[in-house]
Amino acid sequence: MYYVYVIEDGAGNLYKGYTNNLERRLREHKSGHTKTTSRMKGILTIKYIEEVETLNEALKRERYLKSAAGRRFLRKVLGP
Repeated sequence: MYYVYVIEDGAGNLYKGYTNNLERRLREHKSGHTKTTSRMKGILTIKYIEEVETLNEALKRERYLKSAAGRRFLRKVLGP
């Protein structure tokens, strides 16, 4: 099982990622051990999570969420 997730910082910046161990990955983000989220400001909150069966599905879904269509989808789901 893999998870595709979106986290948000206090400034409203979003980070999209995937993992097979969500608890561990979020701990890494919050502790600053992840280079891409170490610059995020304030408290990191989970805004969106999807479960998928395979790594390939997780990669495709993450790529989609990072696309223009995926950003529109997230605006609808997450609100303004």
